Amino acid sequence: MPMSERIRIVLIKRKMTVTALAEHIGISPQNLTNKLKRDNFTEGELREIAAAMDCTFEAAFALNDTGEKV
Repeated sequence: MPMSERIRIVLIKRKMTVTALAEHIGISPQNLTNKLKRDNFTEGELREIAAAMDCTFEAAFALNDTGEKV
């Protein structure tokens, strides 16, 4: 599932608008909308977005054959 879709799901669960999220992370709503369309976020931005939505962002590589997370 694309990260932008995950962000939109959490926005719905938090009853938060894209505009409100953009204000929380200090960017324009248009810039955030463009990032959501392109699904183009840095890890730092994702952590900032998660904090603004009272979530934890977890990034990891998981080995397909063993399920081990690195």
